[in-house]
Amino acid sequence: MSNQPDSQPAIPFTGAEYLESLNDGREVWIYGEKVKGNIADHPAFRNSARMVARMYDALHDPARKEILTVPTERGGFTQRFFQAAHSAADQVAARDAIVEWQRISWGWMGRSPDYKGAFLGTLGANSQFYKGFEQNALRWYHKAQERNWFINHAVMHPPVDRERPTADGSDVYVHVTKETDAGIYVSGAKVVATNSVLTHYAFVGHIAQVPIADPNYAAVFMVPVNAPGTKLLCRISNEYRAAVLGSPFDYPLSSRMDENDAILVLDNVFIPWEDVFMHGSVEQANKFNVGSDFLERASLHGCTRFAVKMDFMLGLLSKSLDITGTKVFHGVQAQLGEVVAWRNTFWALSDAMCHSTVEWNGMVRPNPHFAGAYRVLNQLAMPKIKNIIEQVLGSALVYLNSHTSDFKNPEIRGYLDKYVRGSGGISAEERVKVLKLMWDSIGTEFGSRHELYEINYIGSNDVTRLTNLWTAQGSGMMDQYRQFAQSCMDEYDLDGWTAPDLINPDDVSILS
Repeated sequence: MSNQPDSQPAIPFTGAEYLESLNDGREVWIYGEKVKGNIADHPAFRNSARMVARMYDALHDPARKEILTVPTERGGFTQRFFQAAHSAADQVAARDAIVEWQRISWGWMGRSPDYKGAFLGTLGANSQFYKGFEQNALRWYHKAQERNWFINHAVMHPPVDRERPTADGSDVYVHVTKETDAGIYVSGAKVVATNSVLTHYAFVGHIAQVPIADPNYAAVFMVPVNAPGTKLLCRISNEYRAAVLGSPFDYPLSSRMDENDAILVLDNVFIPWEDVFMHGSVEQANKFNVGSDFLERASLHGCTRFAVKMDFMLGLLSKSLDITGTKVFHGVQAQLGEVVAWRNTFWALSDAMCHSTVEWNGMVRPNPHFAGAYRVLNQLAMPKIKNIIEQVLGSALVYLNSHTSDFKNPEIRGYLDKYVRGSGGISAEERVKVLKLMWDSIGTEFGSRHELYEINYIGSNDVTRLTNLWTAQGSGMMDQYRQFAQSCMDEYDLDGWTAPDLINPDDVSILS
């Protein structure tokens, strides 16, 4: 993959350029076959790719450019979240750029290009963390923002051999097989490379809970997805299934926003030194999750994206209740009010992360306390909201005809118009359109996968909670909380009040 010539200001891809950039010989496997030709033309990926292309086109839209972009050092421009912020105002503007992009996909594309911008921005503010490879970090900071390269990540070991005492005790984990003057060779697998099929590069690192002991497993690097020996083994495609078994009317989300998860296999892949961030340092690799400082920025992106999704879910639920005629029920209104509260919580956390900054090598990052709160609440919200939707809509979610073609058959159209209509004069076609969108949000394999994603993508449920504890302890806040509680206890003892302004009950107590 090549950037634009150095003599030209580097600017982001247009949508058409992005789609064409996927035609690079990458090795993608699905349904037992290697994809031939441009990935962007394959029915398993083509509409999802075009949703990403909309985001790239938005960067060039004069009406959106001020919200979405900032200038780069070489005279081009970039999506705001690809640069590290210098102030709370910068963070708010970057957050608003995330919102503008996420509204294009209604909050359903968690791995849009700016998701990895959360990490890429740290390379500018925290390059010194990558000891010995600082210049590589800075190079990638500028390279990524100038074209807004779409970068995925694969940072977890496959879920095998996890009972072993260290995180390098299996031949399936990514490890260095050879080192040369030009770079390193690596083999092994990583998961889960979400949306990797539609990206340009894979960032490979290590954030597992179990520490690394073998330096050969400590490499952190960037690799083009079309590098020789790189293979992507995909899960089932919800987009393809929607095209074969349904229509956009039947599967409006599945058919265009399926971020296919893949197994990233590296079979003796060469990584030049210029794309390496860590190598040979067990200590560095084991510190990556907290030392890189990407987690707070990733939380800001995820929280903002989820807040946009909550706007969508709330509006869709409200429309669904109109259709069922239950919006007047007191209990249903209370349940809808709870969803409103969840929605407001995530927008509030997004605001809090933007405005409560932490100084960071001359730049700023979001406050880790609010970021940590988001990571726990996000794992609770979607299952709860899904449960509310299932309770208040009930059988309305399955009282639906099979396919859009049913409405085009005159033999049954009259029955559908009469018996599948909505309340308050809403037509059967409108009722089915709304409720099939809701079912695709929570009930199809696409919807279920998204629930699983929200629960797990930002870390295991134990770790998300532990990081809140560790942050409170490490920042000294836990000591302050303890001292606050102690200040109350200090005002009394066995003999009564020790505070001089309070009066002991000796004159009225019958037990004295």
